[in-house]
Amino acid sequence: FTEADLERVITEKLSPLYVSIHATDPEVRTRMLRNKRGATSLRWLRALLDNGVEVHGQVVVCPGTNDGAVLDDTLTGVLDLYPELASLAVVPLGVSRYSGEGTLREHTVDEAGTVVDLVEEWQHLFMEALGHRLVFAADEYYLLARRPFPDAATYEGFAMHEDGIGMARAFEAELLGETDDAIGVQSGFFHWVDGAPAEGYRSSRIELGRKSRRNPARSTAENEKVAILTGEYGARVLAPLIERMGRDDVRVVPVRNEFFGGNIAVTGLLVGEDLARTLAGEPEGHRYLLPDVCLSNGAFLDGTTPADLPRPVEIVKTDGVSLRHALAASA
Repeated sequence: FTEADLERVITEKLSPLYVSIHATDPEVRTRMLRNKRGATSLRWLRALLDNGVEVHGQVVVCPGTNDGAVLDDTLTGVLDLYPELASLAVVPLGVSRYSGEGTLREHTVDEAGTVVDLVEEWQHLFMEALGHRLVFAADEYYLLARRPFPDAATYEGFAMHEDGIGMARAFEAELLGETDDAIGVQSGFFHWVDGAPAEGYRSSRIELGRKSRRNPARSTAENEKVAILTGEYGARVLAPLIERMGRDDVRVVPVRNEFFGGNIAVTGLLVGEDLARTLAGEPEGHRYLLPDVCLSNGAFLDGTTPADLPRPVEIVKTDGVSLRHALAASA
């Protein structure tokens, strides 16, 4: 990022922008970015805010590196130096089996709980100082810490939905019929990566509504069995909601991500190889629903497509309203 880049952002009013902060301590930030300029590069953040650019921040917490006292210091630095930030997402580190960083590891339950406690403490402080919570912990943290999700009102309109913050509560309201307005794909950190298509951080996922092997005609048989394919985190959110709906005919089938391995358990990173392995052990003749979040231009990240799966699947938009309507067809 150069002065010319800054001038362009300000002149063309490019907003919102997304900045990875990780730590406000210069030495910690330099170490995390493996870049000596990391110590001073946050000066551009101050310049953006001074010129009225809407900026959302993110802290990826690495256990033993920028958690604990360092995270507390970072949130102090945000209040002191960057209070104009629109929001700050605190998300846990994802470590796949391909990681070559020996010092990186996933959180323990206690570490995740400590992050949640610290974020919630700072939400009160930001509320008192700024009038809004500013900082939010990702839904994944509440799953890791085995804590209930905050109330929907805590998320202040779900502005950080696309970053996995408040997604579970929003999905709950959509699935249980408390709202008919699905949030859908929003702007977020992954939306803004280099090379992202204009319509969002993913290419169009798949053309829905066609009758084919990947989106077959729905059966109208009585007592039709339905299974929802989802990641391991998604299953922990979905299972209790399906139970609350009283749908004994619906199963939630968690798919373990062996392709990426490590602690990667989000539905959006499921690939055909893992789905095929799981479906091969599932009964034929059931109706299998697959969220479109794991598809880009109709393909999974490993290059396979729904047509390559051993069981026909029905692609459903990744929101609670769409899933509710899909399940109503089998009620």
